Amino acid sequence: MSDRLERFRFDEQTPDRLDKFLVLHLPEFSRARIQGLIADGFVLVNNIPARKAGQWIEDGDEIEVRIPPPQPSGLVAEDIPLNIVFENDDLIVVNKPAGMVVHPAAGHDSGTLVNAVLGYDPGLEGIGGEERPGLVHRLDKETSGLIILAKNERAHHWLQDQFRLRKVEKTYLALVDGKPPTPAGRVEAPIGRDPSHRKKMAIVSPGKGREAVSEYKTLESFKHHTLLEFHPHTGRTHQIRLHCQFLGCPIVGDSVYGRRSVTLPIDRHFLHAARLKIILPGEKQPRTFEAALPEELKNVLDEVRRYE
Repeated sequence: MSDRLERFRFDEQTPDRLDKFLVLHLPEFSRARIQGLIADGFVLVNNIPARKAGQWIEDGDEIEVRIPPPQPSGLVAEDIPLNIVFENDDLIVVNKPAGMVVHPAAGHDSGTLVNAVLGYDPGLEGIGGEERPGLVHRLDKETSGLIILAKNERAHHWLQDQFRLRKVEKTYLALVDGKPPTPAGRVEAPIGRDPSHRKKMAIVSPGKGREAVSEYKTLESFKHHTLLEFHPHTGRTHQIRLHCQFLGCPIVGDSVYGRRSVTLPIDRHFLHAARLKIILPGEKQPRTFEAALPEELKNVLDEVRRYE
């Protein structure tokens, strides 16, 4: 694959920063990516390599940008079946099963969702100059349901903005032990690292963690359990699991934030990303994607309905 070459002419009376100008004319790239291209010598101003990202350009300046093809990321493509809910040239929406880690990390260097997407689409355009899909949100290993990944830089940038500006509506289903204090409500409880267990998160004092906001409502109420619908407004690590613990009704099967003894026959926590509403790149109206409860969660819920 050859380099992509883009040429621009700056026709403004008022000087402007080089990186700011290029972000406007190459909207598929983040400012960090533009600054990287400049630092690596891929941007010329009047046939001279740009000195820095903040270099001023003036009326009549000619700018040339050479964009090299994506480089191998070091991530291994694997032939792992995917439950694809939607796909186009920009992105892919996957119904992730429980037990699958989203991204390779220490202890999980294979078998992840990213490995599977690379195996499914080996011609992926890539993100940040690397051959890899772009993550904009994550799901815990044992959380099933919908997750969206970008195939190219333009889509990645768009989706990041949608999440950052809180324009994405996410709906989760959670079966919890006990009942929340009210049938519906809003939780505002900041989240940070647990000072006693660095691998865990915790509800912390205001000012010591990051803002975390969730809304919930009761879908079904049983004798010992409650089926809740959650709408997280922020995307903190383990947010819904911690907010359920905070409400006094931890998620069934949650071995980290739940009850010591499992109250129902389940080998994962009962949390599922059931619905995702988002405006896709190049579109004006939001789309809604849905993923039904997986069979193992349906069976547990049926048992509760039958005996409680």
